[in-house]
Amino acid sequence: MLHLRLIVPAERTDEVLELLERTVGTAHLAVLTGAARNPAGDVVLCDVAREAGDELIGELRALGIDDAGSITVENIDLTLSKQADEAERAAPGEGADAVLWEELSEVTHEESTFSATYVAFLSLATMLAACGVVLDNAVLVVGAMAVGPEFGPLAGISTALVQRAPRLVGRSLWALIGGFAVAMVLTAGFAWLMDALGLFSADMITAERPNTGFIWHPDWTSFVVAVLAGIAGTLSLTSAKSGALIGVAISVTTVPAAANAAVAFSYQDLEQTWGSSVQLLANLGGIVLAGTCTLLVQRALWAAQRRTDPAVRRGPSGS
Repeated sequence: MLHLRLIVPAERTDEVLELLERTVGTAHLAVLTGAARNPAGDVVLCDVAREAGDELIGELRALGIDDAGSITVENIDLTLSKQADEAERAAPGEGADAVLWEELSEVTHEESTFSATYVAFLSLATMLAACGVVLDNAVLVVGAMAVGPEFGPLAGISTALVQRAPRLVGRSLWALIGGFAVAMVLTAGFAWLMDALGLFSADMITAERPNTGFIWHPDWTSFVVAVLAGIAGTLSLTSAKSGALIGVAISVTTVPAAANAAVAFSYQDLEQTWGSSVQLLANLGGIVLAGTCTLLVQRALWAAQRRTDPAVRRGPSGS
């Protein structure tokens, strides 16, 4: 269930209440008349089944409530209520399959910001991966993959493409390309420093590396893994199962490929630099392609589900 807290201008309250009452899947409707001060108005509270939430939020925005007042949505971890159980049964589809597009847009917008924190995490992850590839240490590589924050901009690109939001595409591309560019430059400098300290050497980067040599040998399997990871990552975002993102992060070689390219470039090993760059692009492209296709399929399936249920927009009292 989702909890909605609305601030509604007093003259629009009846209109909003009518919408909430006729929307299937709503429960626990309450009105606090004149409770809001900034902006002034009434506070309207209700719970709604997740599978009915996206359309309801869209209707509220169409009424201009987000401009004249506010719309706040929270996930409810536990609700013990017969009315809530009935609302979830009445709503079409399953909550785990529902996509809250407004929530997805907000999450990907926040995670696609080119900020100091984002660049710091990506740079640190790339440096950790550099240590892993030079030492041929798979544990360090996996740790670096888990630290990397690059899935946010990748998901932002997919979401923006599906929603036809060119500004979000540009914002996400800037975070992705700019972030990796800064991280790789800093990692190249880090490799030079480590070499000067005697901790890295050219022999280490050109030696046989059975645990990490695959990073600069891209093949179709790498692309397939990226596609599967992109599907899993997108599903984890849309179903609010963010724990799966850790598994997605450590299944693709974006950060390790960037690290290997940077270190190899610092030693003028152009073959490894090129191979690692191709690996990086293949992984990024596979994730974006998979994420976009997954969102398109989810949107189509959910639209079909709603078309087959004539009671979707009308509650028991809305006949």
